[in-house]
Amino acid sequence: MKINKITYLIIASFMLVFSACEPIVEEEHLVNSTNIDGVQLVATQSTPGGNEITIDMVTPGITGYWSNKIIGKKLTNKVKFVYPVPGKATFKYTGSLGAEFFTKTINVQIDKLDHPLDQDYYDLVGTNTTAGKTWVFDKGNAGNLWWFMSPPGSPDGAMSVWWNAGDCCGPSDANGKMHFDLNGAPNYTHYETSSAVGTKGAFNLDVINQTLTVEDATMLGSAAGNKNGVYTIVTLTATKMVLYLSNSETYGTGWTFVFRPE
Repeated sequence: MKINKITYLIIASFMLVFSACEPIVEEEHLVNSTNIDGVQLVATQSTPGGNEITIDMVTPGITGYWSNKIIGKKLTNKVKFVYPVPGKATFKYTGSLGAEFFTKTINVQIDKLDHPLDQDYYDLVGTNTTAGKTWVFDKGNAGNLWWFMSPPGSPDGAMSVWWNAGDCCGPSDANGKMHFDLNGAPNYTHYETSSAVGTKGAFNLDVINQTLTVEDATMLGSAAGNKNGVYTIVTLTATKMVLYLSNSETYGTGWTFVFRPE
């Protein structure tokens, strides 16, 4: 009998110990600090209709980021920049209300490019950004380097030649051209030959990361290109453009493209 009582006491003691060790969980439920209508986006231009723009999310308690095809993603509530394209521009803010995510946009009308663009834009599309600029392969004489295999992995080796393919086996659009302009949008047109009807697309010049992307059309010489249309800029001046792929999907190597203005 005494043994049974002792056993019960031991079991009861263990139950008290384990119950005392159970954590106390306080459940916290996220709540919205406002609704989407309460999120205020503000856009100001330093001059009326000008292209120097500040966009700002001014509602307290909201966190998020701005995004736009041309300016990319900006992980801050307030951004100031010079926009390169006249016309209506749309900027999207993505953020959290507290308990849920949201997106909201604001439009800005740009009537004049009264603040200078980054020099890369002028080199690519010309000083008359509306009219734009046409580029062709810099073929020159036999043996000239304009479309060739190069080491993969890094643009540092872009001008190292593994195989001068352009000297014997150029792409179908070797005598074609491509046109870039900022007439209401970043417009790109690819011409298979100098007299062919163009295929219209768009381009994105990433000045910070030094990449050039074409969409809905192909880059000149894309027989050695990649489906995503993203090229690393090795050289971009008013008279020369060198683009590079670190891994051509066609050849599995690096590939280099050399252009000049038409």
